[in-house]
Amino acid sequence: MRTDHAVAQRLAGQAPVPPVHTETILRALHAQCIAAAKWITRQMEKRRSRLALLEMTDEQLKDIGLSRGQAYSEFRRGSWD
Repeated sequence: MRTDHAVAQRLAGQAPVPPVHTETILRALHAQCIAAAKWITRQMEKRRSRLALLEMTDEQLKDIGLSRGQAYSEFRRGSWD
């Protein structure tokens, strides 16, 4: 349903003014995009870290208290972990 103001603008040949809540929607969308970008960044960092574990030598893994099997298990974990 149109407001009287929007109808008056249309009759006068003016472009209708967008509703005030458009800015709120755009801010929410922007926040969601930022959150998605941060999530992707965290997932990529997890993957890099897990790949780095696989590239370590047995001595390096021993220094941080992991076995080769534990490093492989960490690599195989789901991205949501």
